[in-house]
Amino acid sequence: MTTKRPGFLQILSPESFPARQDRILSVDALRGFDMFWITGGALIFTTLHEAVQSPVTAFFAEQLEHVEWKGFHFLDIIMPLFLFLTGVSMPLSFKKRLQKGSEKDLWKHIIKRVIILWILGMMVQGNLLTYDFSKFAFFSNTLQAIAAGFLISAIIILNCNVRQQFVITLLLMVLYSFLVYFVSIPGEGKAVIEPHQNLALHIDKWLLGKHQDGTNYTWILTSLNFAATVMTGIFASYILQAAIPSLRKLNLLFFTGAILLVAGLLLNVVDPIIKHIWTSSFVLFSSGLCFLLLSLFYLIVDYWNIKGWTTFFIVIGSNSILAYMVGDLFDLSGFAAVFLKSLQPGLGDWYPFFLSLGSYTCFWLLFYFLYKRKIFIRI
Repeated sequence: MTTKRPGFLQILSPESFPARQDRILSVDALRGFDMFWITGGALIFTTLHEAVQSPVTAFFAEQLEHVEWKGFHFLDIIMPLFLFLTGVSMPLSFKKRLQKGSEKDLWKHIIKRVIILWILGMMVQGNLLTYDFSKFAFFSNTLQAIAAGFLISAIIILNCNVRQQFVITLLLMVLYSFLVYFVSIPGEGKAVIEPHQNLALHIDKWLLGKHQDGTNYTWILTSLNFAATVMTGIFASYILQAAIPSLRKLNLLFFTGAILLVAGLLLNVVDPIIKHIWTSSFVLFSSGLCFLLLSLFYLIVDYWNIKGWTTFFIVIGSNSILAYMVGDLFDLSGFAAVFLKSLQPGLGDWYPFFLSLGSYTCFWLLFYFLYKRKIFIRI
């Protein structure tokens, strides 16, 4: 007699949590929206401001810069949205793999994905392509944050029911906050939360040594809250896959987002919203925004059925990891300059804008070519 496990298979079993099998177009479009800003969209708007120099473009240009420490700009949603959407994809992806193979096969896939994401992250920001071991930064990139959050979240959802998952997610944030605010930094004698002095950064420097990336972004201890962000995406996925009316899904997504947003702002009073160390208030606030963005995309695309505009974003989002790598490792401005350089004298201050627009056009056409030929790089 087999014991029924309280984990992933029970959570998404037809009798307890029915799951839809078709793709959710709003999720694909939102992923492409996220990738647009990562892969060059932000540069288009900042160069537009350089040409126009108006109060309106100045506001957008400011929002397209990361805050130095405390606070939040629009650009700060990009990385948490990437992690959040990773969580959204996990339940359906895992269920499909379990239908085709065993849990052991699924774990092989999970470990393989973590390793590949880690290596890709080192290629982008870890100096792996210098081939100089002394310059390697072992944990320094969004893809590695995704890998860490993905691995921890996989362990949670494969072994716990939904209520347990929710409690563990809260505990991850509570534990992280307790450690950074109440555990003394060795040599300091007290807990400190400063850009270049905090427990999370101390642990990174202690464990990574000369292979720490030299920035004030933190990674190892912060993986607790990376996982919490991925888990919020998993909870959104449960809503999307539930056998309930679309309007109820929409309401649940919206009100969950609003509650998380308010909770993040309230917690901000004692636990400031800081992306660099991924505070728990940052998890709540950014996840709230992710839920609200998802509810907006779900409203337009899946509820109102207005889909024509999504192609632009889906082309990029359907190859999101490859798009991230190409956007970071390759500069297409030289190719765009072949067509635009002779126009530079006439364009004047507008040239950087048209060059960035031309570069992104080249980038998008490359991924449109892959999309039309159904070439998708999956990890």
